[in-house]
Amino acid sequence: MPVHDRREFLGLLTGGIAASATLPVLSSGTAPPSAWPDRRTSLLAARGTDDEAYWTLVKREFPVRPGLIMMNAANLCPSPYPVIDTVTRLTHDVDMDASFQNRGKFGALRERAREAIAAHVGADAAEIAITRNTSESNNTVVNGLTLGLGDEVVIWDQNHPTNNVSWEVRAQRMGFTVKKVAIPAAPSSTEELVTIFADALSRNTKVLSFTHVSNVSGVQLPVKALCRMARDRGILTLVDGAQSFGAIHLDLHDMGCDFFTSSSHKWFVGPKEAGILYVRQDQIADLWANDVGVGWSGALANGARKFENLGQRDDACVAAMGTAAEFHQTIGADLVETRVRSLATALMDKMKEKIPGVWFTTPTNPELRAGVMIFSVPGTEGRELFGRLYEEKSIATAPRGTGVRLSAHIYNTMEEVDRVVEAVADLV
Repeated sequence: MPVHDRREFLGLLTGGIAASATLPVLSSGTAPPSAWPDRRTSLLAARGTDDEAYWTLVKREFPVRPGLIMMNAANLCPSPYPVIDTVTRLTHDVDMDASFQNRGKFGALRERAREAIAAHVGADAAEIAITRNTSESNNTVVNGLTLGLGDEVVIWDQNHPTNNVSWEVRAQRMGFTVKKVAIPAAPSSTEELVTIFADALSRNTKVLSFTHVSNVSGVQLPVKALCRMARDRGILTLVDGAQSFGAIHLDLHDMGCDFFTSSSHKWFVGPKEAGILYVRQDQIADLWANDVGVGWSGALANGARKFENLGQRDDACVAAMGTAAEFHQTIGADLVETRVRSLATALMDKMKEKIPGVWFTTPTNPELRAGVMIFSVPGTEGRELFGRLYEEKSIATAPRGTGVRLSAHIYNTMEEVDRVVEAVADLV
């Protein structure tokens, strides 16, 4: 986004269009001590230090209540104050004046949000649709492709149901087949993973659909190599990025996928009930839209916008997608990814050191994982440990099979990593 457009965008989202609404005091009893532009300037000035003092500044942008450690980014993240502020003020703005005239500004805000998202993921704005979540985006692709008897879709068995069961349900109606791919519990290399998927493809395969980072094992697939392999065979690729959007520096053009989906409410730390659908430019015309409504002819002529013809939207939420993208830009996608990976590595290393018998579902090889980490301890039931960590130690995690899933993000500190490891060691 050009500098002058970015300044205009920030001006609109940080107070230029709202009345005198201010950010409410939240459950933590605190609110930002200064305006977001001033805090943003401080973050930009400190960026690059990559020390705990800098990440403490970042943490202060989140209203997590004192004493609570949030390590559940793979499910739901808190939003930072500037995103909360955008949603709050713009919602208030609409409620004060719901006229067509007042709401007319949201068209420009939506397009600025689209541009900011496109820049964040390495895509063109015309290739981005702002949807309601990963589930809607996945189903748009599943239902929008023309498939029938004799065709085959290859999926990863660790996919989310919206990129897994949805294919099976559609296959029942349309007559194509679905083939599931399983990988070893402890994959040895990216080359092994590529080979497993390559061996599953056939002359009938039309789509390869997989998750970038698994929420059930923490495995990160070699997405670029898989997309390149599929493209060489004339096979379309759908990448579910629910666990990578906002956690990993993305360049979708370089990745080479045909479709990419994700949600705002996870690692992107954006507003709730928003998501993205990326459709490669040369696939837009051939992918049918799920929803057709008012303004269809205009949407049809405007790239991936035809996939967000959803009727009345939460305009404040859509606009806040741009605020979230700007928040990530303030920190830097590379720095965010480095931090996410560092936190996961620290958790694994310290657990191995302090918790006898700890076992990781997630690969220890850094090339095969990202921010999602799943562990178990012999003799300990995962759901019970999940409950006790929250009730006794104020640590929010997620149960995962016989283990517990930890997914730390930029609002976590290394001191919190130490506290989590100590808490687990105490409880087991």
